[in-house]
Amino acid sequence: MSSLPVSHRPETDLDLLDAWWRAANYLAVGMIYLQDNPLLAEPLRPEHIKNRLLGHWGSSPGQAFIWAHANRVIRRHDLEMIYLSGPGHGAPGVLGPTYLDGTYSEVYPDKSQDREGLKRFFKQFSFPGHIGSHCTPETPGSIHEGGELGYVLSHACGAVFDNPDLIALACVGDGEAETGPLATSWHINKFLNPISDGAVLPVLHLNGYKIANPTLLARIPREELASLMRGYGWDPLFVEGSEPGPMHQAMAAAMDDAISRIQTIQAEARRSGEAKRPIWPMLVLRSPKGWSGPKELNGHRIEGSWRAHQVPLPNPKTDPAQLQQLEQWLRSYRPEELFTADGRLRPELQALAPQGTRRMGSSPHANGGLLRRQLNLPPRETYAVPVLAPGQSLHENTAPLGELLRDAIAQNPDNLRVFGPDETASNRLQAIYAQSKKVWMEELRPEDADGGELSREGRVVEMLSEHTLVGMLEGYLLTGRYGLFHTYEAFAHVIASMFNQHAKWLESCRHHAPWRASIGPWTCLISSTVWRQDHNGFTHQDPGFIDLAGNKSGDVVRVYLPADANCLLAVAEEALLEPDVSNIIVSDKQKHLQYLTLEQARAHVAKGIGLWSWASNDHTGPGPDEPDVVMACAGDIPSKETLAAVQILRQEIPNLKVRVLNVVKLFALTQPSEHPHGLSDRDFDTLFTTNRPVLFNFHGYPWLIHRLTYRRRNHANFHVRGYKERGNINTPLELAMNNQIDRFNLVIDVIDRVPGLGSRAAHVKERMKEAILSHRAYAHQHGMDAPEINNWQWSEVA
Repeated sequence: MSSLPVSHRPETDLDLLDAWWRAANYLAVGMIYLQDNPLLAEPLRPEHIKNRLLGHWGSSPGQAFIWAHANRVIRRHDLEMIYLSGPGHGAPGVLGPTYLDGTYSEVYPDKSQDREGLKRFFKQFSFPGHIGSHCTPETPGSIHEGGELGYVLSHACGAVFDNPDLIALACVGDGEAETGPLATSWHINKFLNPISDGAVLPVLHLNGYKIANPTLLARIPREELASLMRGYGWDPLFVEGSEPGPMHQAMAAAMDDAISRIQTIQAEARRSGEAKRPIWPMLVLRSPKGWSGPKELNGHRIEGSWRAHQVPLPNPKTDPAQLQQLEQWLRSYRPEELFTADGRLRPELQALAPQGTRRMGSSPHANGGLLRRQLNLPPRETYAVPVLAPGQSLHENTAPLGELLRDAIAQNPDNLRVFGPDETASNRLQAIYAQSKKVWMEELRPEDADGGELSREGRVVEMLSEHTLVGMLEGYLLTGRYGLFHTYEAFAHVIASMFNQHAKWLESCRHHAPWRASIGPWTCLISSTVWRQDHNGFTHQDPGFIDLAGNKSGDVVRVYLPADANCLLAVAEEALLEPDVSNIIVSDKQKHLQYLTLEQARAHVAKGIGLWSWASNDHTGPGPDEPDVVMACAGDIPSKETLAAVQILRQEIPNLKVRVLNVVKLFALTQPSEHPHGLSDRDFDTLFTTNRPVLFNFHGYPWLIHRLTYRRRNHANFHVRGYKERGNINTPLELAMNNQIDRFNLVIDVIDRVPGLGSRAAHVKERMKEAILSHRAYAHQHGMDAPEINNWQWSEVA
């Protein structure tokens, strides 16, 4: 813990800095309360107050205080800096500063720098049809929405990866600091390279309270808090108090000290060429909640208590005493000293803000699409798996993707990273290591050289915190770069809400902030999937992450289920390049049968649903193509079991006409009005027919298929098999049989569903039941599936 001088007088007059801060606080209060009389030209009346009071005052003064001092050091050192607001509903503390420095009016000309523009600026806040109380995409300078707490440091870390001149100033709310994701993200300093990366400057803002409770870190002893931060590897500088004058002095000194240390650390590392983990500075700002606001109301304390969290004076429109108190509060900022009569910030205060893109609201890093370069992917043919005949050779599906990523990193050395929780090799992406190792700024030991794959300059980021990794990925994407996150399927749910929040960000950009430039895709590769978790058991069996995508706008989500390695390559060349979307790609890492050449796979992915003529027999013989049953499948193991069932059907019931469809783009099943991948009703009916039974063997939970197809003409004839929460330590076939996606149960389904087939195929049905019993007994006796199951291949049926 570093000591600070008691007095500090930088070149900027701190009285002017205090005036700028007062102006920002005045704007924050006006946003919450006022719809008219923006500069108090007359006494406040009830009609000047919004009909709808929503907002969060509590953290706003502290955030504006941080912003004011950031402006000073940006100007003093000509810094590239962005600001990330961690406290929930913290937008007033950011919107005010962006309006004062002119950014807001440039992005939204109707919120002009005059009385009428100021009035519109006030009225829009947290008001129907306008903007919310978080730092949403509509907020200039924001890459961090803050609706869900816990990600401000990980977003800041991702922003400064490969951005050596950027400082991400990250305000950590003390309520936010109680979340699990934030607790793990203090470890970002173990991944930041002082040579090639920028710096994160955390400001832990202790204002003491959440909605209705005190915060933990604000109540522990100062030395305990300092020890906690030092234990995480940070050197805390404390700024504490409530009197503006001394607080400005202390904050100026702390900011100067922190920036000096960052510059010294980076200069020494870049001079010596030796990258190691330094002890980075951080700030602890302790100020009252609702600082500079009302002291009390009806005998209850407001400033410095939980009552300052949202709207401190809840009824000024109907309570004359509260209206008078609100007017006194607003006039305490002395707006006549801050703004001209026509509503403009006075020139001497305007001069305190940085200029142009040095303004944090105007930084291109906070609208990262402006900096985004096209990802350069090598020719995919290099990695294609040879397929001489469908279903007769095995290959690890994800391994070629690892080779593609290896060479893509070589061609994009400063704007592509791979993130995963200790599973890069487990998910068969280890080919990447030939080009780039795992970044590691901690101690290196001799044994690490023997397969540890660690490096100071690695492009792979591994940590057993999915939250922190995805936060890093998002910060990287939002500042104009590209990345891929991979994880085990069952535990992708850990970051389910992060997927939701990023999708909402993209939707908001599309509909409410079209001035934001397009960013690279958020891509999650899900491997170690449900149907190959027979050895890990029930806890590792959950394919439900893809269900989340069905709840989001089709404009911004994609779900891919490639059946083999070449299909995964074809998916990757589409998914890794499409901007402004969130991709979920489900592909198991184990060896699987290969079906399509790369050329065939590209056509298959382009269509979204492919008719596999080589496995079908509805097009043989005279007359039109007319199946008795449609066998559809999505996912690697469901596709294999479907083909095995088709082979049995064609051998046992040769007159049965079977059509095989494989779905690689899940949302091709829904209407084009709902998703750009959706097939037209005409094309859908051509493939699935309008009156034939459809047996759909699905990777995930069955009802998702019904959700997507319920408006289709033939939906009543859809019979979906998928995971039904029936699993344990099973063999692969036994797990499939438990959930009835196996070949034998599928044959039984066809016999039961095809009109007129039932009793005519009674003997076949009995043999399928006996096969189920026999293979279950074999598994329980030998601990593995029978050779005819493990070695099954597709073969042509006469």
